[in-house]
Amino acid sequence: MRKLLSISFILSFALLFWSCAGGGGSESSADASATIGVTDTEITIGSFGPLTGPAALWGNIMKGMDAHFQMINDEGGINGRKINFIMKDDAYDPSRTVPAVRELVQRNEVFAFVGGIGTAPCMSVMDYIVEENIPWFAPTSGATNWSIPTKPNIFAVLPYYIDEGYIQAKYAVEDLNATKVGIIYQNDDVGKSALVGAKDYFKKNNMDFVSEVPVEVTDTDLSSHIARLQDSGAEVVLLWTLPRQGVITVTSANRVGFEPQFIASFILSDMGLMHGLTKGAWEGVIYGSFGESPYSKTNEIVQKYKAATAKYYPDVTWGVFPYSGFAYVKPFADALRSLGDNVTREGIIDALNKMNSFDLIGVTAGYSKDNHQAIRSMQLLKCVGAEEYEELSELITSDSDIHALIEELEAL
Repeated sequence: MRKLLSISFILSFALLFWSCAGGGGSESSADASATIGVTDTEITIGSFGPLTGPAALWGNIMKGMDAHFQMINDEGGINGRKINFIMKDDAYDPSRTVPAVRELVQRNEVFAFVGGIGTAPCMSVMDYIVEENIPWFAPTSGATNWSIPTKPNIFAVLPYYIDEGYIQAKYAVEDLNATKVGIIYQNDDVGKSALVGAKDYFKKNNMDFVSEVPVEVTDTDLSSHIARLQDSGAEVVLLWTLPRQGVITVTSANRVGFEPQFIASFILSDMGLMHGLTKGAWEGVIYGSFGESPYSKTNEIVQKYKAATAKYYPDVTWGVFPYSGFAYVKPFADALRSLGDNVTREGIIDALNKMNSFDLIGVTAGYSKDNHQAIRSMQLLKCVGAEEYEELSELITSDSDIHALIEELEAL
């Protein structure tokens, strides 16, 4: 009997010790320390993207996020807590994204993710992040996967690539009066989404592409690709590639005297950077945008973000990519501020669900519990100089059946 009592006492003590030590705890615990990634002085946020590799220029988005968080910290943090922002380089390679994200979750114990760049890298970790129910704000991709169907912990910002493809085709035909439209596209969900969206518009108008030219992520010699587009007689070419390949496409076309009207995706919209890398050949390219231009001379917020980038990342060329990083952080930081001292994962998700109308770099965006897609409209601008642009349209919204087009995309 005494032996049984001793065993009972030991088990009870062990359970008490385990409970006090936080073993098996959850964020519903009364102890604030149970919120993963949050201390009395700090909130740890994670992100991942290509700081090296073929898409390294997109890494400037993540640097913009970091600059914004550093600016917030220098201004006192969020309700007294500083942001510990941890970036992981995955070189735009999903096989590197998976261990990077697992390290952020299991070793760095991030409270949430902000950003994460690229459709394929983000898709490689989406199920894991959903399973762990970690808040994920602004996966930097226009794929539909983040918000269709709605995932409780993921909040998308970028308009759908499918919508943008539709909008580009509509503008080419209705505003540029083009009868021959070609496309050069990344041969994955990014480019195929644009292909499906544009074809939906063409189908409604008894048209089709005169040339569809896929590009692999590793391609660097695009001379045969350009030849195919030129031989097709394309008057307008939709441009859906990595930044490096966008530079190669436009400069190679210029070199052989092929001068279509290029309409580039938002993913190539860092006008100043592209203008410099092409030595001016980017001039005349039309591109997608969904907010206030980073080259605005009068917008005070733009000027503040530009100055912060120069302070924290003096080697980064100011433009859409770092500016987008600032834009993605802003609504997330506002949601954090609304929580006061009680920062939990459930709390930030609830706060974002209630942000039904907020400013996203000059455009009204919003979420609800059933809608985690911030915006679905684009406008078109034209590069006329290194930092000079022309507004060609107001915001344009696609009227396509997004769910039907997702089925078409999945069938490709």
